[in-house]
Amino acid sequence: MCVGADETLGVVLAGGAGSRVDGADKGLLPLCGRPLIECALERLRPQCDRMLIVANRNIDVYARHAPVVHDDNGGHAGPMAGLVAAFGFLEANRHALPRWLLTVPVDCPDPPCDLAARLRTRLTKNADARCAYVQRADRPQPLFAIYRIDDAAAWHASARAALRKHASPMRWHAEMGAIAADFDDAFDAFHNLNTPEDFRDYERAHG
Repeated sequence: MCVGADETLGVVLAGGAGSRVDGADKGLLPLCGRPLIECALERLRPQCDRMLIVANRNIDVYARHAPVVHDDNGGHAGPMAGLVAAFGFLEANRHALPRWLLTVPVDCPDPPCDLAARLRTRLTKNADARCAYVQRADRPQPLFAIYRIDDAAAWHASARAALRKHASPMRWHAEMGAIAADFDDAFDAFHNLNTPEDFRDYERAHG
C-alpha cells in the first residue's frame, strides 16, 4: 500500500445509463473474462485504504465486489449525481472521514497505478485548492479527481447545488477553482470503453 493510502477513500462511479451498450450496466459487462468493475477496483485498491462503488441499479451484484452507495437521484442523472451520492455517504459517516476522496469512472479499466499519489501531490503543493483533476493533451478529465476532505456537509451541499444548476463536474470544478494535474505521459492508462467495439478493441489489444 502506498504512503498516505490509509487516508484515501477510492470511489468508482458506476451509475451510467449504458446508452451506447444497449442500456446494459456497463460496470458489469465482461472484459477479458471478468466484470469491468473488477478492473477498476484492482487498480485502485493498492492506492486506497477503503473502496466504494456508486451505482443506481444491480446494487446487490456490485456489493459482491465492494461496499456500494445507491445513487438515488432518479433515472440516470449522470456522473454529477454519483458525486452527490459519494459526498452524501461522507456526510452520513462523519465519524470516519478520509483525508482524501479519489474518484474514477467505471469505464476506464486501467487508470494509472500512481493516480492517487500524483493527484494528492499536486493538491498538497497548492494549499488553497480543494480538488485536483487529470488533464491530458489540454483536455480536462474531471471524473479522475481527488478532493481534500474537511467539511463533509459543505462538500455534499456544493455537489447538490451543482447537480441542480448544471449537472456538470467540469463546471463544478471551475466554480471551486480546481487545479489540473498533467498526465500526458500516461499514454495507455485512460482507455474509455463506451461501446461494444471499444470492449472488443481493448480485448484484442490486451488479450
